[in-house]
Amino acid sequence: MTLNMAAPNQDVRVVAINGGLKMKQRLADLGLNQGATIRVLNDSGHGALILAVKDSRLAIGRGMAHKILVEPV
Repeated sequence: MTLNMAAPNQDVRVVAINGGLKMKQRLADLGLNQGATIRVLNDSGHGALILAVKDSRLAIGRGMAHKILVEPV
């Protein structure tokens, strides 16, 4: 499933990122890479998703979230 389909307060593991090299590098710099476990903190149904990645919070847009494939932990 894609990241934007994950429920709030759900822990998921990143399986793959279907984006270009720049997008993958940008997400890796933020700690969001393949195998990372993240938690969806807020998904209001519109706007950015708020994620807990390691010890920080990260907001990503829905278009980018649609390209990140995850599985429930």
